[in-house]
Amino acid sequence: MSSIQTETIGLKAADGHRFDTYRATPAGQARGAVVVVQEIFGVNAHIQAVARQFAEAGFLALAPALYDRIQRRADLPYSDVPAGRALRDALKVEQTLLDLKATIDAAATAGRVGMVGYCWGGTMAYVAACQLQLAAGICYYGGGMTKHLDRTPKCPVMFHFGERDTIIPASDVEQIRRAYPLGKYHVYPADHGFNCTERPSFDPPSAALALERTLEFLHRHVG
Repeated sequence: MSSIQTETIGLKAADGHRFDTYRATPAGQARGAVVVVQEIFGVNAHIQAVARQFAEAGFLALAPALYDRIQRRADLPYSDVPAGRALRDALKVEQTLLDLKATIDAAATAGRVGMVGYCWGGTMAYVAACQLQLAAGICYYGGGMTKHLDRTPKCPVMFHFGERDTIIPASDVEQIRRAYPLGKYHVYPADHGFNCTERPSFDPPSAALALERTLEFLHRHVG
């Protein structure tokens, strides 16, 4: 039986905004911390499960509710993409970075901090790797990342893409590679959202291999 502990805590950004954060604490001493960045659907059951997965691997995991600035406790069904995009578009990147910075600061009590983001969160993990203090960044199928390639990561970054992803075509992946050749790139025989157990596009073999590579990357750079 799992001995990790989970709870929802409150954090405050530098501009005074208060937001919820799902925290999964490992048994024993943490080997470091991971900030888990949501998809456009909120800190839902899947994102919470991902945080617990990292806690099971020995990391303190924090998943901030980035939509709290617009709609608290947002938990959208995967069928409601328009609502997720509307909430995402209502946020400014600078606001999200403030919330991620506060989460990183809270996570740093466990040591070095890495960040893993999915979909929109993958893009924000890339931006955070460029703007904030992180030991490592991991970006799962970050749609819209090509809009931020004028920024350069300040820490090692790993990327996971699906070769059948129509949201992120191969031309976008190549553009990202050219802009940041130091990144670690992996492409899987899968579609967008292949890591998410709640999506029809969930691909267990690709998800398992991506997690293995992610954990190796975190062990190397975080702890």
